[in-house]
Amino acid sequence: MTSVLAISGSPSVDSRTALVTGHLVNQLAARGIAARQLAVRELPATELLAGRSDSPAIRAAADALATAEGVIVATPVYKASYTGLLKSFLDLLPQSGLAGKAVLPVATGGSLAHLLAIDYALRPVLSALGARHVVAGCFLLDKDVERLAGGAARIRPEAELRLLDALDGFVDALTIRTGLTRAR
Repeated sequence: MTSVLAISGSPSVDSRTALVTGHLVNQLAARGIAARQLAVRELPATELLAGRSDSPAIRAAADALATAEGVIVATPVYKASYTGLLKSFLDLLPQSGLAGKAVLPVATGGSLAHLLAIDYALRPVLSALGARHVVAGCFLLDKDVERLAGGAARIRPEAELRLLDALDGFVDALTIRTGLTRAR
């Protein structure tokens, strides 16, 4: 069965990025694709910041990434780039940590001024880690994502369409890699 790891690089407990990541995991599950979420902020900070890739928690996260066929990398944009928390995690991966994988980059931010952060900040790192196919990403404004009771997300319809289009491109890339029959 095809598997996806959805990584949320937000340091915030009340993260819109984590809401979007969870929403994508649910969308994949509805399509019959096994997906799970990894919140980098839940990894041990001391080990993460010290670069201890041999830490059991860091090793488990890296192993989950290694076994996934597809990866969603989601981050809020701060100061025109992805979070330092996400960078700390990505730095602990081997140089070929994304080799052979389809990757969907997703970013959230407060202003359209951050729109290009996916292409100019995140995409080069994902490519440097050997991603086979970094599909067209999706940027969502913070105001487009609302937290509902129970931790679910409501995404404004026009933003939801863009997000689902990006997810379709990602699923297509997974389909090519794994031979998965795509159901819409």
